[in-house]
Amino acid sequence: MPSSTVHLLRHGEVYNPAGVLYGRLPDFHLSERGRQMANTVASHFAQRALDGARVVLLAASPLTRAQETAEPSAKVLNLVVRTEPRIIEAENHFEGLKVTPRELLKPKHWPYLVNPLRPSWGEPYEAQAARVLEAARDAARRAAELGGDGAEAILVAHQLPIWLARLKAEGRPLPHDPRKRECTLASLTSLTIDTLTGAVTSVRYTEPAARLLPGAATTPGA
Repeated sequence: MPSSTVHLLRHGEVYNPAGVLYGRLPDFHLSERGRQMANTVASHFAQRALDGARVVLLAASPLTRAQETAEPSAKVLNLVVRTEPRIIEAENHFEGLKVTPRELLKPKHWPYLVNPLRPSWGEPYEAQAARVLEAARDAARRAAELGGDGAEAILVAHQLPIWLARLKAEGRPLPHDPRKRECTLASLTSLTIDTLTGAVTSVRYTEPAARLLPGAATTPGA
């Protein structure tokens, strides 16, 4: 079966001293630690290329933090960063707010809390998983066209959409405890995809920037 590997790369740490849920808001840039994370991931891919990997495609969410995370990898791999709107962060009613128990007690938010399984506060989980997997399948096919069987692509995205794509690919339920997501900053969720059928045949998770995680931001969705 001809296949390609698509690496879903979560962006690096963002400068967010107020601790707000920034969602799709513009101009949230990487922190200094986040830039180090992006450089570390770029070094990881540079070594993979030296070892024979054919990474031929690089795309990122339109949001600033994803584009900035992609830049170092683009340089070391000599690739242009394409913008892929289908891997953008999820829509969220609480965007721009610091989500605390006190904030959630405000009556104006109650209609958005009635169904955590959908969820009622934002974009449905099924819709997020579907759009990311569609983008990953298209990237796998394009990588195969550019680099042949076994070629690789990188898509720089965001924690929740990446995690939901993984759950869907593994046949697991999409509703989940956010504290149990296995998708740290600058981590890689790598999907091997059959380029003829679009089936995800394997999933692998790695943390190239693990040494930079202690002390990093823990804001949900950050």
